[in-house]
Amino acid sequence: MRSPTSLALLLASSASAQIIDNLSFGHGDRISPNGRGLPGWSVSSQNHSPQLLSDRIILTPPVPSNTRGALWADNAITASDWTVDFEFRTNGQDQGSGNLQLWLASNKDQIAQNSIYTVEKFDGLAIVIDQYGNRGGSIRGFLNDGSQNFKAHAAVESLAFGHCDYSYRNLGEPSKLRITSQNGLTVSIDGRVCFSTARIALPPNNYFGITAATAENPDSFEIYKFLATALAPSGSSYQSGPPVQQQQRNNPLADRLRVLPGSPEALPDTDADTLRSQAEQFTDLHNRLQGLTHQVADMYALFDALGKKIDERHAELSSVLATQPQSGSSAGQGGAPAGPPRSEQLDRMDRRIENIERTVERVLKDVESKDYRAHLSELQSTLSESLPARLGDIITSSAPKMGMFIAVVVAVQIMLAGAYIVYKKRRDSAPKKYL
Repeated sequence: MRSPTSLALLLASSASAQIIDNLSFGHGDRISPNGRGLPGWSVSSQNHSPQLLSDRIILTPPVPSNTRGALWADNAITASDWTVDFEFRTNGQDQGSGNLQLWLASNKDQIAQNSIYTVEKFDGLAIVIDQYGNRGGSIRGFLNDGSQNFKAHAAVESLAFGHCDYSYRNLGEPSKLRITSQNGLTVSIDGRVCFSTARIALPPNNYFGITAATAENPDSFEIYKFLATALAPSGSSYQSGPPVQQQQRNNPLADRLRVLPGSPEALPDTDADTLRSQAEQFTDLHNRLQGLTHQVADMYALFDALGKKIDERHAELSSVLATQPQSGSSAGQGGAPAGPPRSEQLDRMDRRIENIERTVERVLKDVESKDYRAHLSELQSTLSESLPARLGDIITSSAPKMGMFIAVVVAVQIMLAGAYIVYKKRRDSAPKKYL
């Protein structure tokens, strides 16, 4: 079990951590509010334009090849102790290539879009993620005070002060890299320590940056989050808010408690750096735990009283419902006529509902039990028997009289034949003329 002193120190250190908003992105609703810029950061590229989406930044696309992209913070970090949570994802072909750098340097303009292999001199830290060593991927750390020319160096890999193997390509989900600068430097990936050293102390007032570069078979580097958090320096507390007196004056919890009747007196907020000795820390923790215990006891007593009131009210309602029929009948005998008791109304409503249910069940059974196949068969047979005869009658009665038509045609033919015979006889009996 932890001692009260260690618990107080843990609470103080947890409360002292503060997110640096102007150096962070990806922890809110949208990374880019308009898709055209990143607040607090400068975006640059070569041979392409980085895509600023709502949930990620595509620093280098899958096509074309030989591209570069860079993000540099506009403001320097002023805290000496800090933590950076960096989430990225890499997609590409089976033989894809590229590298991703996370920088903390004072000369960001000289680094610009360079990688660890093309930068000349820089002053700061570089965390490099690439496929060095042909082991599926690695994470390495480099330091420089501005005196070493990395581009001209024959073996840049020999300058790394720490490394670990990590297969980062085509994982399908973002990788989580954490860099902690406090009592040294620790680099972790996906919850496990990659490398750590206590011999490095990074100075403040440096700039964070992210650069990526691809070759002929490009990898797509996607950035999901960059969260910078300032930590309390060792042996003290990181003061990031208003003074203690101002916090006490603007304490919303105390204001809410004061408007409640019978509320306990709230202990004033105390800054952690004012509690220097273990006795003071223990006393403050003891007072707050004791006050919390009293408040819990008051809440229990309040809930107990509320439960008793609810039981009493339930008993009153039960007694009223039980005695309502007698009171209703007596009222009807002595004075104005009273309506039926509530129990009779409920029984009547219950009976009506049961009648409705029975009616619905009968209708449902009637619909389900009837077989319409016999009716359909009878209708089909009726149509088959009567329809042809009816159609024949309609055709016979509506069709023209063919006998009359034939008689007229024959009469016309006879008349034409008689006329031709008469004409023939007259022509034969006419006198012949000779020339």
